[in-house]
Amino acid sequence: MASIVWKGFVSFGLVSFPVRLFAAARAEAVHFHMLHKKDLSRVKEVWYCAAEDRRIERADMVKGYETSKGQYVVVEDEELKKIAPPTASTMDILQFVRDTEVDPIYFEKSYYVAPGEGGSKPYGLFMKALQETKFNAIAKVSMHGREDAVLIRAAGDRLILHTLYYEDELHAGNKAGAAKTSGTAKELALAIQLVRQLAAPFKPEEFHDTYRENVEKLIEQKKRSKAITIVPKAKRAPVIDLMEALQKSLKASGSDGKRAPAAKKSRRKAA
Repeated sequence: MASIVWKGFVSFGLVSFPVRLFAAARAEAVHFHMLHKKDLSRVKEVWYCAAEDRRIERADMVKGYETSKGQYVVVEDEELKKIAPPTASTMDILQFVRDTEVDPIYFEKSYYVAPGEGGSKPYGLFMKALQETKFNAIAKVSMHGREDAVLIRAAGDRLILHTLYYEDELHAGNKAGAAKTSGTAKELALAIQLVRQLAAPFKPEEFHDTYRENVEKLIEQKKRSKAITIVPKAKRAPVIDLMEALQKSLKASGSDGKRAPAAKKSRRKAA
């Protein structure tokens, strides 16, 4: 059974209804254990007090914030609960924005929003209002030790919530330099033609993590004491002639710049 990440209320004007949040996705990867190289036994993490030069238990630890070098302020869990803002239990809708207004760079995590007990009718009304107006809701919610700005949108027959990065959390210094030129008119025309030729409906089931599959295959080969399959990596030379590269790309994706027709499935008549 899926675990509830957060539960509380959504406040929409004078309307308030209960909701529950469930994680919409989680990145998957192959996880390794750390082993002692000598005997391949599991290595365990040990909590250690440097001042007393001895091991301590989890129960002996408290949260501390370093105010200056070597100086800490201890903060208890109960104290954190006492100062939690109202958004720890209620998401107040602050405003509504067009569904194309928020740049996806602000999106952090995604959650399914489900109605709480007795909240199905106002939940459905709120969802329908978003669908009809093509607006998304902006609100704030506190969970996991921070208060997030969030975007709530209607998707099919449910609501989806995205936590948003704050403006000061975006690393402006990491922005790539803007392109100084977009190429010639002919190069741009070929680039646009290539974009249109490769355009297709987004089908998420067609994408998969090749790296994770290769790691799983490596583990299986080592488990069976088989030779490791080396994955060939294509060498890409730097583009010297942009026009030539674009023309070759068009030919590779469809002859003479025309979109390749979809293959028709042959139907065999029953004998």
